[in-house]
Amino acid sequence: MTVTIAEEILLLAYREEDGRQLIGSTELGAALGGAVLAELAVEGRIELSQKRVVVKEAAGGGDTDLDAALARIAEDGKERKPAWWVAKIGTSKLKNRLLTKLADTGVLTQERGKVLGVFPTTRWPEADGSVEAEVRGRVASALAGADPDARTAVLIAVMHACKLDRKAFPGASKERIKEITEGEWAGEAVAKTIADINAVIMIAATTAAISAASG
Repeated sequence: MTVTIAEEILLLAYREEDGRQLIGSTELGAALGGAVLAELAVEGRIELSQKRVVVKEAAGGGDTDLDAALARIAEDGKERKPAWWVAKIGTSKLKNRLLTKLADTGVLTQERGKVLGVFPTTRWPEADGSVEAEVRGRVASALAGADPDARTAVLIAVMHACKLDRKAFPGASKERIKEITEGEWAGEAVAKTIADINAVIMIAATTAAISAASG
């Protein structure tokens, strides 16, 4: 089964046994928005910088959410910073849509309940562990020293930016994560994408947290 980087983030962000979220919703939202932009950049459909997002290839690639995000950027017609798009894309609607998709394909299970018998809650425990196992295998190999492919490196960069790496891979070498997120092993284009998306997610998550606190 092929999953997007955003879906890989979700698989790693929820505990397999009870489906509880490992990081805060603000950080997870920024991670999802960043993952969508990063995947479009890796595919060569957009170009990222600290100041703007430029559409390079507007044709759809087959994934509904990636294509919708690309179309939205292309149709907007304004010069906006990547962090702005991360916030606009990484919404709770996107999260719920991707979780439902993973449940519909048999990867997760959707369990509805109530906290204190009153407040509705939904958990997403794992149903088929093979998909996450493949993702974890790729990440673990890279963290152990193997050169990652671009998508795996971006996944690690996104996890690091939203502090999911500490939860999903608690024993990982901080030095190795730094090497990957700084792109020392990669070509210039991939290294730039990793550096940009890492910075953008941190900015978006911090901005969202400040906004939530002040609200």
